[in-house]
Amino acid sequence: MIVALPMDEKSLAAIVANNFGRATYYLFYDMENDTVSFINNTAAMSRGGAGIKAAQIIVDNKADVLLTPRCGENAADVLLESKIEIYRSIEGTAQTNIDAFKAGKLQPLSEIHPGLHGH
Repeated sequence: MIVALPMDEKSLAAIVANNFGRATYYLFYDMENDTVSFINNTAAMSRGGAGIKAAQIIVDNKADVLLTPRCGENAADVLLESKIEIYRSIEGTAQTNIDAFKAGKLQPLSEIHPGLHGH
């Protein structure tokens, strides 16, 4: 299983980014192999549609789960259509969130916002 998280720094010790579509990087954690990789978010500087483009990065990198504090509806549609589960991250580092997910302590993200169109 591959878990993705939005990040602004390339470190498991960094805080999870607050904005999914505009995060600087995405962390991909492979639970089976216990490996971590980071992908640049090429959508971060998009004038519009950053969430949709960012969601496609998550899909293209074969994540099974996304841990994020929030997600816009257009991005969520892309993720859910691709059978990617979305969980609400907790305040803290990527490592804290990965550990909480492994322990079954994270809840599915139920509040999908309309998006931050035009930002």
